[in-house]
Amino acid sequence: MALSLEEIQNLNRQFKGIPPEEIISWAIGHGKKSVVTTNFRPYEVAILHAVTEVNKSTPVIWCDTGYNTPNTYKHAEELISRLGLNVKLYVPKQTSAHRDAVMGIPQIDDPRHKEFTEQVKLEPFRRAMEEHQPDVWFTNLRKGQTTHRDSLDVLSLSKDGVLKVSPFYHWSDTQLDAYLNTHKLPNEHKYFDPTKVLENRECGLHT
Repeated sequence: MALSLEEIQNLNRQFKGIPPEEIISWAIGHGKKSVVTTNFRPYEVAILHAVTEVNKSTPVIWCDTGYNTPNTYKHAEELISRLGLNVKLYVPKQTSAHRDAVMGIPQIDDPRHKEFTEQVKLEPFRRAMEEHQPDVWFTNLRKGQTTHRDSLDVLSLSKDGVLKVSPFYHWSDTQLDAYLNTHKLPNEHKYFDPTKVLENRECGLHT
């Protein structure tokens, strides 16, 4: 789905305040192949529920770093079963046990942190996108999460030209809590991302 930056800007103005399911329906209808990515972090259930309500068969790409908390893995299994997610699992080529023995989890100022992020997140993600070749990528990016994400919108283009669609971009935690309550969806806050360290850092997928 080739859209110019001007067309994307115009659509973003139109989509502000539009229900997520309408945005998702528009994107699926105008694209050729859609995927949704998730790491089952807090509030990810919202985008998973919204997308699968429109199209149950949408591939759900889960790049599991291998360092998730037990709570996250249990939460993931619950959502996969409850929502009938079409999960496509991608993991690093090296086990976390092997990596722990030779590298561990490098601190942010450690030169090895870049290699660590490449191994556990960026390479599996590239592999997933290369295999699926989507032209529409659903995410749960929201304004206020990071400085970079504040520069995006409901629609944006990835560095590879894939249309990123973030239907909940303008939503607050309070609004999402209400959405989860309305649809009786579980949430899980005990989440750990070994590549970010700080909550307001980018992990590299969206830059």
